[in-house]
Amino acid sequence: MGINSERDVEANMQIGPTDQGMVRLFIEAEGVEIPMDFDPEEAEEIADELRAAAQAARLVAG
Repeated sequence: MGINSERDVEANMQIGPTDQGMVRLFIEAEGVEIPMDFDPEEAEEIADELRAAAQAARLVAG
């Protein structure tokens, strides 16, 4: 499955700081829970990548 493969799966995502000074992405879908912890610098890099992808998607959408 690639980035352009569509799936009909519902998922919930939560984002927030942990009590250990990390940023957690918590994804829950179909009984599966995936916690992903990142240090603040990594989280900022991910945020930059999300912004760049959003900008590119706007260009594709026209």
